[in-house]
Amino acid sequence: MTTRTRHPLRRAGLVATAAFAAVALLAGCAGGAAPQASAGSDEPKEGGDLTFLIDSLGATWIPNSSSISSYQGHVWGHLTDKLIYVDGDGELSPWVAESWEQNDAATEFTIHLKDGVTFSDGTPVDAAAVVANIDIWAKGAPDKGIARVGLFPSANYVGAEAVDDATVKVTFSKATLSFIPTLAYHGSILISPESLALPAEEQADLSNDIGSGPFVVESWKEGDSVVLTKREDYDWGPAALEHEGPAYLDTITYKIVAEPTLRTGSVQSGQADVAYNASPQELDALKDEGFEVAVPRYLGFVNGYALNTTAAPFGEEAVRQAFTHGIDRDEILSTVYTEDWFAAESFVQSNVPEATDHTDAFAYDPDTAEQLLDDAGWVEGADGVREKDGQQLALTLYPNPYLATSKAIDELVAQQLAEIGFKVDIEAYDVVTYGEKVINNKTLQATEITRSFVDIGTIPGVLTASNPGDEDWFKVGTSDETLNDLAAQLASATDRESREPVFDELQQYVLEKGYFAPITQIVQRVYVQSPDVKDVSYNGLAYANYFTAWLDR
Repeated sequence: MTTRTRHPLRRAGLVATAAFAAVALLAGCAGGAAPQASAGSDEPKEGGDLTFLIDSLGATWIPNSSSISSYQGHVWGHLTDKLIYVDGDGELSPWVAESWEQNDAATEFTIHLKDGVTFSDGTPVDAAAVVANIDIWAKGAPDKGIARVGLFPSANYVGAEAVDDATVKVTFSKATLSFIPTLAYHGSILISPESLALPAEEQADLSNDIGSGPFVVESWKEGDSVVLTKREDYDWGPAALEHEGPAYLDTITYKIVAEPTLRTGSVQSGQADVAYNASPQELDALKDEGFEVAVPRYLGFVNGYALNTTAAPFGEEAVRQAFTHGIDRDEILSTVYTEDWFAAESFVQSNVPEATDHTDAFAYDPDTAEQLLDDAGWVEGADGVREKDGQQLALTLYPNPYLATSKAIDELVAQQLAEIGFKVDIEAYDVVTYGEKVINNKTLQATEITRSFVDIGTIPGVLTASNPGDEDWFKVGTSDETLNDLAAQLASATDRESREPVFDELQQYVLEKGYFAPITQIVQRVYVQSPDVKDVSYNGLAYANYFTAWLDR
């Protein structure tokens, strides 16, 4: 084990190349010619309309379901607030909660709320409202078909109570050190109790979902766009952002444009301000011309595959290990990505405070991979695909549509694994179909992971099946005592120092067993921005925050 190395976020500007026919498409969103380089101003300017082009806005606006979406999270981040803010290094700081404390056992937490915070309908964000939100994050609303928020530490949740208008006490039956950090997770958004009380079908109407954030919904059109207008009375942004009062921008328009080259081309031609999920192959050319490219890494898991031990051929440890050692991550980085991406060092990102470097456990080594398969009785057939007991060494990968590069990665992985005798098929779906056929499908051989979290204390509920609702990524249930014991130690820690060696051991064990095959550290949210867009901030989940942004034009 070695301690991890932090990689500084490399940021530069961009301005790009070809002309694009996006003028008609975006005429209602933005206007003007392509931005010209200028000396600009250091002093923020009030006003302006920012247009953000995005490839999807998901399938539903029910807050508990959509707030954790890589797409809809952008909108929720401006309509709503959180109790706590987290930055890219995992540092927590006050937001709507101005302070908090816990008991020594990490079972009771007291949250003190900032005075004067209101939802956009004028009702207070008081202790009763916060209790209503915490309850639904923890338990959902089963009678309405609304699930709890993923990664919220629900297993040992006892309840929340309003001590007074500005104080909330939250109790768990066991140590839950991850509770406070999870209040900064993008699923933990504050919604008016009146909105939370609505039936699911009414919550699915975004205009009914009242938040306390710096913007409100002006209009929205299913499958097309969302227009937000700033709240003039907003004055309680995260302390870490050092911006008081309302946003500088007048409006933000999120417009769906499915084709990535149209999104970037529209920014190049001055028809839009931000293009989301640009192709990495475009980024260097854009940087060279002066546009801003932001590639923040979020806190969470790296991009990789969780392997299902109950689905052949991954019930065999040797096959899982061969799969892992058969992936050439350097080739993926050099072929698919730019220098802004980094190799995985574990199954979590290196900016996670407790992450450690376990590269040796999954390093590319095709000779070792082939030897593992030989020893396990997998023999090469006439077509180059290995066989055993009449079954081919075959699997199917499903590219993750939330990651623009996923299909290219899977295709390259398929080629690499073919060299050692695997047969890999690829089935790609759009976001909606992927949600229907892939997400929550427990029979997949390998699930591609793109998942953020704020605190490692939530990891046990993902990797194991110790409590009802746990995700059990590797489908080992209770059969692996070592995995479950390490996860239990991590989950029950009462202080951060004592859990660091446990987490180090857990990382090494998961990787040695071949349960998880890391690929690269993930940059899931790529932003190409006009040089006119100034002072954008990025939180620990890699979401752009335009509350601090302004337009220099």
